[in-house]
Amino acid sequence: MAAMESLVQRQRSSTAISRRDRAAWLMRPGDTFVESVAENLLDRLQDCKRTFPTALCFGGALKTVRKLMRDHGGIEKLIMMDTSHDMVKLCKDIERDMSSNIETSFVVGDEEFFPMKESFLDLVISCLGLHWTNDLPGAMIQSRLALKPDGLFLAAILGGETLKELRVACTVAQMEREGGISPRLSPLAQVRDAGNLLTRAGFTLPGVDVDEYTVKYDNALQLIEHLRAMGETNALLQRNTFLKRDTALATAAVYQSMFGAEDGTVPATFQVIYMTGWKEHSSQQKAKRRGSATISFEDLQKQFGSGS
Repeated sequence: MAAMESLVQRQRSSTAISRRDRAAWLMRPGDTFVESVAENLLDRLQDCKRTFPTALCFGGALKTVRKLMRDHGGIEKLIMMDTSHDMVKLCKDIERDMSSNIETSFVVGDEEFFPMKESFLDLVISCLGLHWTNDLPGAMIQSRLALKPDGLFLAAILGGETLKELRVACTVAQMEREGGISPRLSPLAQVRDAGNLLTRAGFTLPGVDVDEYTVKYDNALQLIEHLRAMGETNALLQRNTFLKRDTALATAAVYQSMFGAEDGTVPATFQVIYMTGWKEHSSQQKAKRRGSATISFEDLQKQFGSGS
């Protein structure tokens, strides 16, 4: 059983790498959705009083994060890591065209098996990449171990409400044309899971917030091309190898009829979950011991009134 699970994980990893390779070839410049997510993620560094001299950015919107990093967080040394050789090569090519004071190095590596020693990094960033990881809690634990005490983990992942319109259209089309359904879109984390994941990985002061983006496309097929360029096409092994042509066309037609706007465009929802967590340090705030309170809620109510 263990050998079978290991084989499946290797197959999924191979599929994920192929998807990242294709994303490197197809990645389009000026993707406003990806840039908005990366900008919002990096803005969280502006709220921190401390600096993060040594940082790691891995997977997902690697190129976009690097382009927008500028003076965020006082980063002096940056390691850019991806499972795809082609994606790393693309980032190297972009780095040559940038004028920056940040010392940048590049690594082909797996987020589930960090090639860095423990307590080496001040900051770990992942933008739109962790939701494809085979072992998400394990990858987050690896991130925490690589951080120095009081180091920061920042991540943005796609949440469970992402592409809800496409899920509905695909289900209706498959039922109509094939008499049944198979998963075409990977299951994604729910908002309620994010805080538990941070706590399970051992981070302190966990923070979770959510944004929803609605992106308009000329048609459903344009949406699929965008997903391919982002490296976000489905990597589930239990799906049918190919989506039949008539089912694909039916999906596009159902999408248009159910969700199309008056101007002919179709919307797609992207739910983004932002997560922040810190590696434990003695300077951080800690919850008081149970029973250590010196005033009761009854006394507070008497002091400030019932509010009624």
